[in-house]
Amino acid sequence: MLTSLQNEQVKAAIRLQDRRERDETGLFLIEGYRELSRAVKGGVVIDKLFTCPELFLGENERALIMACEAKVLPCSEAVFRKLSYRDRPDGLLAIGVQMKRALASLPCKDDALFLVAESIEKPGNLGSILRSADGVGADGVIVCDRCTDIYNPNVVRASVGTLFTLPVVEADGSEAFNWLKEHGVKVVAATPAAKEEFTDADLRGKIAIVVGTEQLGLTDLWMKAADIQVRIPMRGVADSLNVSTAATLLLYEVLRQRYGP
Repeated sequence: MLTSLQNEQVKAAIRLQDRRERDETGLFLIEGYRELSRAVKGGVVIDKLFTCPELFLGENERALIMACEAKVLPCSEAVFRKLSYRDRPDGLLAIGVQMKRALASLPCKDDALFLVAESIEKPGNLGSILRSADGVGADGVIVCDRCTDIYNPNVVRASVGTLFTLPVVEADGSEAFNWLKEHGVKVVAATPAAKEEFTDADLRGKIAIVVGTEQLGLTDLWMKAADIQVRIPMRGVADSLNVSTAATLLLYEVLRQRYGP
């Protein structure tokens, strides 16, 4: 039972909340029953697992602990709450080994659907985008020219663990664009400046929906070379939507066109 905040394993886990530490070690944090169960399902290697039975919410935690096949470190409630980055921890926090995927690993079937997220700054937005991509059954998400890393604890949390069950690749923008064109994927750029509304565009076949930051939008790389530019109509005073909301609308429009209302 870990009862001291000065324990080196506890301090090492807390340091993983910092991006530099994650980059240097290749490790990251996974907190929560759903997130951890999806990490195990997705083949993530679990290095260590901190537990606090007093905070468990159900009766299935012990089976998940066994499935992790990791070193288990029981903690006092005070220590676990210090480790946790949630308001209501549920007694499970793991250290996982980052998975590095290449573009070549992405499946590219005849009706492949990809989401390209360029320079997304907020971890919560990136996590929500992953959740929506999982919801439509996308074949992969390509994170380009990252501002936040995909293993940020808030990406893991906002994605509700879909980060681990959906193919996610980090790549340079030009590398991603060239890969999409080589595989015959139609690139659809979302921009308020487009003339065509997204519901009027043909979004069938091999498609990559590309979204960028709310403040700056997409770079010229995607804007100039996109096969289609689309906009989401805005009837109020705001001139743009939250990027995760925009991505969700576009992804589900692809689903609507493929399978009907």
